[in-house]
Amino acid sequence: MEQIKVSSAEDRAEIYRELLPQLESLVSDETDFIANIANVSAALKQALHYVSWVGFYLLKGDELVVGPFQGKVACTRIKIGSGVCGTSAEQKKTLIVPNVYEFPGHVFCDPDSKSEIVVPLLKNGTLLGVIDLDSLEYNSFDEVDAENLERVAGIVARASDGG
Repeated sequence: MEQIKVSSAEDRAEIYRELLPQLESLVSDETDFIANIANVSAALKQALHYVSWVGFYLLKGDELVVGPFQGKVACTRIKIGSGVCGTSAEQKKTLIVPNVYEFPGHVFCDPDSKSEIVVPLLKNGTLLGVIDLDSLEYNSFDEVDAENLERVAGIVARASDGG
């Protein structure tokens, strides 16, 4: 599969219903972790019209290092516990931030970003990294995103050769 197709529906649940099986198919025959997360970041950027940046930060020692992404140039390294990505990694839980300016210690990689969601990427309880999505609008992410991006993280982790 080399083409992602989702309807132009505004209903997020519908977008994810169409997208998730395609992501499963996209990574099912590929065991290379970097190849999978590169394609998944591109697919998410293509399908989610409200996202300005999407990508992966991978755990390397005690910090997250930028991996494949779609969007503006990103921060290269984020310490565990720092900013939204580092906090999500430290807590191993999804964080929805409606206004990044109100998040204590937010790391401003893109000054135009206004809201963010970060989902830990776990395999058998081991942290591999995080999936990070930003938006140029406030309040862009909700529980539908959280629930479905956690499914995306599971798809990627199951297909990974890491962890």
